[in-house]
Amino acid sequence: MASSHLNPTYDLENAAAAAYTPLPEQPHSAGVQTRDRKPFKVISGIILSSLFLLALILVAVNYQAPPSQAPPLSSGGDNSQHPAPSESAQPAAVIPPSRGVSQGVSEKAFRGASGAGNRVSFAWSNLMLSWQRTGYHFQPVKNWMNDPNGPLYYKGWYHLFYQYNPDSAVWGNITWGHAVSTDLIHWLHLPFAMVPDQWYDVNGVWTGSATILPDGRIVMLYTGDTDDYVQVQNLAYPANLSDPLLVDWVKYPNNPVLFPPPGIGVRDFRDPTTAWTSGSQNGQWLVTIGSKVGKTGISLVYETTNFTSFKLLDGVLHAVPGTGMWECVDLYPVSTTGEYGLDTSANGLGIKHVLKASLDDDKHDYYALGTYDPVKNKWTPDNPDLDVGIGLRLDYGKYYASKTFYDQNKQRRILWGWIGETDLESVDLMKGWASLQAIPRTIVFDKKTGTNVLQWPVEEVESLRSGDPITAKANLEPGSVVPIHVSEGTQLDITASFEVDETLLETTSESHDAGYECSNSGGAVTRGSLGPFGLLVVADEKLSELTPVYFYIAKGADGKTNTHFCADQTRSSMASGVEKEVYGSAVPVLDGENYSARVLIDHSIVESFAQGGRTVITSRIYPTKAIFGAAKVFLFNNATKATVTASVKMWQMNSADIKRFPLDEL
Repeated sequence: MASSHLNPTYDLENAAAAAYTPLPEQPHSAGVQTRDRKPFKVISGIILSSLFLLALILVAVNYQAPPSQAPPLSSGGDNSQHPAPSESAQPAAVIPPSRGVSQGVSEKAFRGASGAGNRVSFAWSNLMLSWQRTGYHFQPVKNWMNDPNGPLYYKGWYHLFYQYNPDSAVWGNITWGHAVSTDLIHWLHLPFAMVPDQWYDVNGVWTGSATILPDGRIVMLYTGDTDDYVQVQNLAYPANLSDPLLVDWVKYPNNPVLFPPPGIGVRDFRDPTTAWTSGSQNGQWLVTIGSKVGKTGISLVYETTNFTSFKLLDGVLHAVPGTGMWECVDLYPVSTTGEYGLDTSANGLGIKHVLKASLDDDKHDYYALGTYDPVKNKWTPDNPDLDVGIGLRLDYGKYYASKTFYDQNKQRRILWGWIGETDLESVDLMKGWASLQAIPRTIVFDKKTGTNVLQWPVEEVESLRSGDPITAKANLEPGSVVPIHVSEGTQLDITASFEVDETLLETTSESHDAGYECSNSGGAVTRGSLGPFGLLVVADEKLSELTPVYFYIAKGADGKTNTHFCADQTRSSMASGVEKEVYGSAVPVLDGENYSARVLIDHSIVESFAQGGRTVITSRIYPTKAIFGAAKVFLFNNATKATVTASVKMWQMNSADIKRFPLDEL
C-alpha cells in the first residue's frame, strides 16, 4: 500500500524562522463583507505580532540539549548523546502566544509543559521530526487541524470535515477541510468545503454537525465567528445532492439563523449538534447548543421545522454547576439490548441516551448515561455522582472536541476525536504540521457493567494488519522485563491479556493503595504488591526512552480491589518542552475476566483500550532515540509480589492511503 508517511524534502531543523508569518487578528478573504475594525484591535494585533516575531528570533538563536533522565525500570540509562546544559546557557522562557481564547474558544496553543515556554531547548533532527508523522491516522499533508465536523455517510462515501488552517501549523484562519473515504481508513482530500468569507464567519468557520432529512436533503449547522467576535449559528447545504462527493457547499443567503439569546454571552454560544426529531407529527426538529451561565455548563435546545427559523425552548436540556463552558455537546441514543448503533432520533424502551460535553475549563471530553424525556425536553443522568463533567471521560489522555454520527451503512455509531499536540508550538512550525484525528471508534452500551459505554477501533483498521501476528507468552516474575522480538515498533496493533494469581488477590492487603490514581502515582516506577504490569511501547533497547501502558491493582485494608489502567509518558522522550504526564483512570474488571488491553501504535500517537474499551487513553509522544528500527516493545511486571502470566498478539500495520482526490479524472 502507498504510504501517507511523508519524508521531508526540506530542512525541518531550520524551518522554524521561515515557517510562519503571524496571521492578522481578523483574517479576511477576498470579497468578504466586513465592518470597520476597531482601532484597539489593530494595535493589539501589531503588539502580538511583534512579540511572536521576537519569540521566533529567540527560538532561532537559542537551543540546547535536555537534562539526562533515568529509565523508570532500572537505575540508569545511556544518555551520553544528550549531555545536560550548563546553567549559564539557559535562555529565558518565552511563553507561547494564546490562540483562540480572545475569540471565545478553548486554548489552541499547548501551554502545559511547565517552565518550558516556547523556546526550542533540544536539538531536534530531521530524522526525529519526520518520524513523528503518522502512517495510518487521518491528518492533512501540512498545517494545523483541530475539531472533526459534520461526519456523515452518503451514497457510498464517508465524509469528514475538519477545522483547518491553510496558512500555518498553528491555529487561525479556520476553514473547513473535507475528505472522503469508502472505509474510514483510506482517505481522499477534497477542496475546502467552506472558507471564512462572510461577515458572519470571517473569524472562523467553526464546529458544526450534519443532519440527513427523511427526503434525502442534508443540512449543516455550524458556528461562525463574526467580524465583531460574536458566535452565531449558520446554515449550509450541498449545492448538488446528486454528487456523492458533496464537493460544493452553499451558505444560506440569510445567515445567521441564530444569535446568542438574552442572558448568554456573545462568546459562549457554539457547536450545534446533529438534529433529532421531537416525536410530534408536525415535523419539528430539535438541536442543542453548548453554553454556560456563570460557572454552570448548560445545553440550550432549539426547535425548528425548516432549519432557517428557530424557537428557543424553555429551560435547558441539562446543566451541571461548576463545569464551565460546554463545547461540542453531543446527545445520542445507545441500545441496552442490541448490538447495533441507533439513529439519533431513536428513543423508547431499551434505550439510554449519552450526553457528552467538551469542557473548555480543563480540555477534556466527559460523558454520562441517562434518560431523555422528549415531552419535558430534559435529560436526567442515571447516577448524579457521574454527571457530565464530574464523572466519566471518553478518553483519559489527549483527546478533545469529539463528535459522533450514525453510520446507516453498517448500523453503528461512530466517534471521531481530535488529538492535539503536547510539544512546543515552535517545534510544530519546524515540522510543518500539528494535530491529527484519532482512529474512528464504535460506541455501544456496556451491557456487562450497565454503567459505561465501550469504545473500540472500527473493524476496518484491521485491514492494515500485515501478515501473521507475532505471538508471545511469558511468565512475568516480579521485577521482570521481557522483550518481544519485532523488527520495528513504530506501526503496530497489539492485543494483550494478563492473568494474576487469584489467591494472591485475596491474601494481599495494602491500605496505602486505597487512594491510588494514575496521574499522581509516580508512574510505572512506583511498585506495589499487585502492579504495575503491562507493555513498554516505543522503547529503545536500553530503556532510556519508553512509554509504559499498564494495569495497577490497588487493594485497600477492606480487602476490595480497584484496577487502574494507565499510560506513563514521564520517560517517553529525552527532549524537554514536551508533556510528560501519567494518564489513566480506574477500569471495571469483572469476576472471571482477565486484564486485557489493545494498543494501536502509530509513530507519535498511542491509543490504548482496556477491558474491551471501558477505559481509553490516547498519548502523544516525541521520542528521540526510540524511532524507526530502534523502536521496541517489551512486557514488564514491576509488582513486588504478583507473578503475571502474559499472552500477546501483535501485527505490523501498513500505512493508509491518504491523498488528494483526482478531481480532474472525474
